[in-house]
Amino acid sequence: MLDIKIEKVAAPKQHPTDESKLGFGKIFTDHMFVMDYTEGQGWHDARIVPYAPLVLDPAALVFHYAQECFEGMKAYRRADGGVQLFRPEKNAQRMQSTHQRLCIPEIPVEDFVQAVKALVKVDEAWVPHADGTSLYIRPFTIATEAVLGVKASAEYKFIIIASPSGAYYAEGINPVRIYVEDQYVRATPGGTGYIKCGGNYAASIIASEKAHQLGFSQVLWLDGVERKYVEEVGSMNIFFKIDGQIYTAPTVGTVLPGITRMSCIELLKSWGYQVNETRLAITDIMDAAEAGKLEEVFGTGTAAVISPVGELVYEDRKAEINGGVIGPVTQKLYDTLTGIQWGKLPDEHGWIQTV
Repeated sequence: MLDIKIEKVAAPKQHPTDESKLGFGKIFTDHMFVMDYTEGQGWHDARIVPYAPLVLDPAALVFHYAQECFEGMKAYRRADGGVQLFRPEKNAQRMQSTHQRLCIPEIPVEDFVQAVKALVKVDEAWVPHADGTSLYIRPFTIATEAVLGVKASAEYKFIIIASPSGAYYAEGINPVRIYVEDQYVRATPGGTGYIKCGGNYAASIIASEKAHQLGFSQVLWLDGVERKYVEEVGSMNIFFKIDGQIYTAPTVGTVLPGITRMSCIELLKSWGYQVNETRLAITDIMDAAEAGKLEEVFGTGTAAVISPVGELVYEDRKAEINGGVIGPVTQKLYDTLTGIQWGKLPDEHGWIQTV
């Protein structure tokens, strides 16, 4: 167990008065968690301190060789005023996998969860109350050793910051239009596609900009070898309901193993659906749409939870899904997951941890 020292801020910030205008990732709480790593000493000096800029050497390895990673999770305000987390141990396990791939010393699962809970507890007043709002939590690790050389750092910082965030669907759930990217590649076998490192997202921006210029909300990535199998969408995993069965790409090295994805698969199986974690060609999806068998498409992720897809465009082919409205399975998944996360539905799966 970590011995976390707490230094409270002398002058707390003013909390937003209108929770309908929180937005996402623009407002930050009063405190942050920080823990250091030094080679030969291990992880040490766990502390919660006032939120403030970092002081880093210009030669810090993170700036030059991108040895860094992050997680994304939320704290939810229940109707009774309590605060809870959704499967935080899974984020901890995924960060361990990311650390392994990037040659960063691992953080024990129990230490990660303890640190998240401690920060949320200190800044509990920042967890918003309005329906659909939450406290977004961003744990991240950066290499801080000051040396210009391509190697694993001898020093790191593990930091957690938090941001009160507005309801993702403030005006209702509207299906999005998605452009299938066939020029750029997000991930290749043996690479870093299955972990949450900033380089993955930096490399994806060009395709996102291209899609937005064409009037689309998101990019659907194809595999990096044959450019034919669907993988994931922007910052979400993606599912297809075809002729009564559910399909999603396997997480075998090029697709991020999403926590929401995992939860959806468990729910769908408990409801009796056949869930196929298999490679699915984009042409087969478009053929299914033309045959009237592509019934629903939806993305899954921490921010939106569930994002229905109303249209897919690949080359000169267009697939309109379920008349451009959210489908029944998509709606049920959204209602169930958000109900559990905000404490409106019973947690029958042991997914919730209270703060």
